[in-house]
Order: sequence, then C-alpha cells, then structure tokens
Amino acid sequence: MGIIHVRVDDRLVHGLVATMWANYVGATRLMVVDNATSGNQLVKTSLKIATPAGISLSVLSEEKAAENILSGKYDSQRVMLIVKTPVVLWHLYEKGVKFDIVNMGNITYTQDKIKVTKTVSVSHDDVEAIKNLTRCGVKITSQLITSDPVENFVGLMKKVEINI
Repeated sequence: MGIIHVRVDDRLVHGLVATMWANYVGATRLMVVDNATSGNQLVKTSLKIATPAGISLSVLSEEKAAENILSGKYDSQRVMLIVKTPVVLWHLYEKGVKFDIVNMGNITYTQDKIKVTKTVSVSHDDVEAIKNLTRCGVKITSQLITSDPVENFVGLMKKVEINI
C-alpha cells in the first residue's frame, strides 16, 4: 500500500498526529522526512517517545526517504508521511515520490510568512512548492483535526490574495 496520508505539520509527531491522525488513517508507520531532524539524535528520540505503541517510526533525510519509498521498502505498510513544509514534498515529488493529496495541518506564523488559516502560514518558497505540486495534479487540502471539514487550501490562499 505504501503512503496513505501526507501531512505538512512543522511540529512533526505530536499529540494530534499521534492520537488522532495516525489512528484515523490506520497508519502502521509514521515517516518524518526532514534533513535536519534526521541528523539530530535527541529530536529523533523525542519523536520516538511521541509515537504510539504499535506504530513504527522512520525519521529520514529527503534523499533516504525517496530512495526507500521508490525501492518499495514500505509497499506492504500504511505510511503516514509528515514534513515541516511543502518544499520538502516538492523535493520528494521531483525525486519520483508520487502522491495525490496533501493535508496542510500546521505551519507556525513568522514575520516572513503569510497567514492563510489560523494554523497555517506560508513562505514564498512554500507558495512556489504548492504551485508546482498543484500543476502536477496534487490536491492541497487544509484540515487541522479529523473532525474539521476538509477545505481547498489553494482556495484559501486566494482569499488572502496569494497569487497561485
């Protein structure tokens, strides 16, 4: 089966992901893809502690994640892919990792970003990555928790006057 859910959440594995989303999508593995995190043993240990019992965790660089996914290593698993930014997803897509839908969960606001929803703010690089992904047919949605309605994230971006 492989990748069953793709989520952008700069908090990576935390309460909502561990208790709600992993169960909701029936994940057997959480895969965090982030170059800096993959090289930080302390953060990796924290993510492992936050991962629910019975669910495996991989914390990989973009290169290693693409290599493992494309080799079929996770084909028999139900993988929830988690990244901090849409830019990482675009890098994976360019390497050949394909997916149809992305859930924008949380990107914390900073001064260099535009607030799109109460929990998602995007940088210029994020906007470019989203444009590239949508041109390839990837649907970008917004849904913080499983009981929230699924919203068209590109439509929400247009409402705050982000040209996409």
